[in-house]
Amino acid sequence: MGRGAMSGAGRRLGVAAVVVGLLGLVLGLGGLAYARVGFGGAVVSSESMTPTYGPGDRIFYERADGSEVRRGDVVLLSAPDRYGFDALVVKRVIGAGGDRVACCTGTGTAARVTVNGKPIEEPYLKGGEAGGFGIPAYDVRVPEGRLFLLGDNRGNARDSRAFLDDRGGTFAESEIRGRASDSYAVPTLIATAIMLGVVLVLVAVGLGIAARVVRRRGRAPVPVAPNWHLPA
Repeated sequence: MGRGAMSGAGRRLGVAAVVVGLLGLVLGLGGLAYARVGFGGAVVSSESMTPTYGPGDRIFYERADGSEVRRGDVVLLSAPDRYGFDALVVKRVIGAGGDRVACCTGTGTAARVTVNGKPIEEPYLKGGEAGGFGIPAYDVRVPEGRLFLLGDNRGNARDSRAFLDDRGGTFAESEIRGRASDSYAVPTLIATAIMLGVVLVLVAVGLGIAARVVRRRGRAPVPVAPNWHLPA
């Protein structure tokens, strides 16, 4: 291969290295940024959400504010004025602004919490107990911009029922930090993007090295064949 051809090959490899490297950085750094901004993780510290989540369980959550969550969602919130600490608390949304939440119809495992007068099915409850032992009945109209939250372990949960004298025990939507997710599709895609980004950056490094090698060879002096003169 001549010098011109080698020089051209070196340039092409260099351009490929830059393009592949930039693509890798976009994928890798973009994936990291999206994961940091859009998602989070927390460790459950109490039994208030058993059997759905127990102490020591790690929860993956999508960052969201209270206006985005719906009844039945498991949310993570920060309410240091009520709980006395800044760590995230895990609870389930039972009622949103304008809902009327009451407890309970029936007794024992046949008891049901009602929302807007209709009993709701809660298959996630520990022991099927909707009311909680020794918990007084309540009937709360949820103010706009607030949420009524309960634990799945109604017999051992410090939730909206513990604060009924303060706006019916409801929590401000602004206290919500995220919504728990059991789907691993999004984190898998993010991890794949990050790993692909790393691979592309490594490929770009390899292409860059190859480009330098080819250019050096193109600049290397060409040996001149000796001019032998035979005697007449």
